[in-house]
Amino acid sequence: MTSEHQEGVDRVVKILEHAKIGNLTTVDLQGNLVSRPLALQETDSEGNLWFFTQDPSPKADEIRANPHVNVAVEDKKGYLSVSGRAEISHDQEKIEQLWNSSASAWFEQGREDPSIALIKVNSDTAEYWVSDEPKIATLFKIGKSAVSGDTPNVGKNDVVDL
Repeated sequence: MTSEHQEGVDRVVKILEHAKIGNLTTVDLQGNLVSRPLALQETDSEGNLWFFTQDPSPKADEIRANPHVNVAVEDKKGYLSVSGRAEISHDQEKIEQLWNSSASAWFEQGREDPSIALIKVNSDTAEYWVSDEPKIATLFKIGKSAVSGDTPNVGKNDVVDL
């Protein structure tokens, strides 16, 4: 792994460490893109993203029909778009490992609800946009570029294979 690639992976990991919500985009059964916010439960050591879901549900059906998904996240320092393949998991050990009080709000019968499942996103690539500057400096650059006609340099953007 080159140092540039490792730097990109490190930036992706840093954004994911602070992300709480991921906007999961699937393809519905009519071919339309559908996005919804989900609480990001974990990013594991292999770069997989984990979310709770109900099964049966439209998103579970969509994932089974077409596993190609995108997850968009943001934190104070950047934005991230993860492309990958999703699967529905009923792994009880993993469910138990990730279970928390906020998850119980989404399941009528709490931890005993038979509809509890997980979405595991196997990450393929991630595109990030990051800036190490204060937000006011970024806004100033955008304003200056609007007047000068130049394109503002407001941070780093790259695509990383995972």
